[in-house]
Amino acid sequence: MSLELKGITKRFGSFIANDAIDLKVADGEIHAILGENGAGKSTLMNIVYGLLQPDAGSISIDQKVVQILQPADALDLGIGMVHQHFMLVPVFTVAENIVLGHEQTKRGILTLDQAKSKIKEIADEFKFDIDPDALIEEIPVGIQQRVEIIRALMYDAKVLILDEPTAVLTPQETDELLNMMRALRAKGRSIIFITHKLREVKEVADKITIIRRGKVVGSVAPTASQEELASLMVGREVDLIPDKSAVNAGSNMLVISDLNIFDTSGRKIVKELSLEIKAGEILAIAGVQGNGQSELARAIINLEPHVTGSIKLDSDEILGRSVSQTLQTGVAYIPESRELDGLIGSFSIAENLILDTHEFPPVATRGVMDMGYIKDNAQRLIKEFDVRTQSIFDTASSLSGGNKQKVVLARELSRSVKLVIASQPTRGLDVGSIEFVYNRLLAERAAKKAILLFSTELDEVIALADRIAVIYKGEIVGIVKSDVTREKLGLMMAGVK
Repeated sequence: MSLELKGITKRFGSFIANDAIDLKVADGEIHAILGENGAGKSTLMNIVYGLLQPDAGSISIDQKVVQILQPADALDLGIGMVHQHFMLVPVFTVAENIVLGHEQTKRGILTLDQAKSKIKEIADEFKFDIDPDALIEEIPVGIQQRVEIIRALMYDAKVLILDEPTAVLTPQETDELLNMMRALRAKGRSIIFITHKLREVKEVADKITIIRRGKVVGSVAPTASQEELASLMVGREVDLIPDKSAVNAGSNMLVISDLNIFDTSGRKIVKELSLEIKAGEILAIAGVQGNGQSELARAIINLEPHVTGSIKLDSDEILGRSVSQTLQTGVAYIPESRELDGLIGSFSIAENLILDTHEFPPVATRGVMDMGYIKDNAQRLIKEFDVRTQSIFDTASSLSGGNKQKVVLARELSRSVKLVIASQPTRGLDVGSIEFVYNRLLAERAAKKAILLFSTELDEVIALADRIAVIYKGEIVGIVKSDVTREKLGLMMAGVK
């Protein structure tokens, strides 16, 4: 089944998210869509799936114009979508999730026999290893994703939209997904593959369309280099490989010993964890999201309430101090969520740039803030960190994701610090902003700061880290150098010691 979009336009107030987009997906084709954050990719796919309505333009299937007013219409027409954040109920079984909204009953009692038979038929056809009776909360994320795909195929999807499908997968699960996509293509299915991972696009796509600022700026073959793809996405040349020159690491700056982190019910999230990081070194904590790395980052900054063990910064015990005291000892914290933990959206950019230092000179003297200094500080930092804004008095919420992250970086890295905790520092950023973040972190490394990097992006971990500690279910399963193979690292991320 072929799908064609003509002149698709979508406005939100004065902002044009999609600007007269033309796109054609051929029958049995894997068509990748690349673009910066906010380029309009997800908006476009939400229109195709009936979650949004276009202001102009048309959608055709097999050269016939169709109306898609809701997801049910898309499914009836043979269009399925697997969202980046899975739409599954954790306490339901695989079969119960797949029939949700399409339940069959016998004398008022839910019957799953027909659904289980169909699930097994699809699983056998595409070599999926899935138990229809397994609880969603008890199966790995890679299998959960297959459940989402089977749900689309159950309703005979001929065009499958995959939105950032590898974001939470190990390297092995990613390879399995790419093979799965090839198998679907071989069976005549068309796939729209939305991603920001250039290597995967080149590996599996038949055609690549690049969207920038709501417009299609080019369609290329997968033979195009990663540099070509990146420059089309951003509109300028991008250096994808950071210059990680040799640095002679100093003495231990951060020493974590026998650390345990408990949730509110008393369950251990992080177990007997010990780590050492030297000055002038980047140690990356690698792992699939949800294995305790978020809690570990928060514990070091003293945001976790139930922690035992020891955390020493430059030989001083910091566990148990307040967050403010921890920051003042020389810790910079780039949090996982810039919106929730990094910025106050209703505050101005200038105010956000002094959140760590608003009580101390030269920002304030005897409780009185120096507004002249605050203004000069903001103007200096937005220039140094290339924050794109109309005014330092604009609210932080008005900024794009990349510019929000630059404000967080500017605030944290403009202080005198010994340790930088960078938690998912490039999540949701386009390649241009990623390049900027990489260069700033490497500059801190060159200045003999200790860098603790938390990232689920394997390419990022390998590019930046001097050493890599792999975390699985709250335990470090091994520490390796950055020249480790992707295969070995992937196995460790799956729990193999």
